[in-house]
Amino acid sequence: MEETATQRKARKARRSVTGVVTSAHKTPKTLRVEVQYRVRHGQYGKYIRRRTVLHAHDEKGEARAGDRVQLMECRPISKTKTWRLVKVLEAAPQDE
Repeated sequence: MEETATQRKARKARRSVTGVVTSAHKTPKTLRVEVQYRVRHGQYGKYIRRRTVLHAHDEKGEARAGDRVQLMECRPISKTKTWRLVKVLEAAPQDE
């Protein structure tokens, strides 16, 4: 019985996060996404809001500033880009 390549090397589950696009068209195919999360303070126990900024690859240019998007971790594409756009969850309201 021969094993296929996928059976020998099973991929790990990739991390996925949800955030808001803060900058989309300053650099081609790159999104700047802000991911907010809450952590508990070690001494006082109060929850504190924290944020991290991720750069993500958007091949088709789907996302706009203000959109809620889902990102997935991937191989390093550049010095700062190690995430890619999976889908736009909620589009930002468009001003006319």
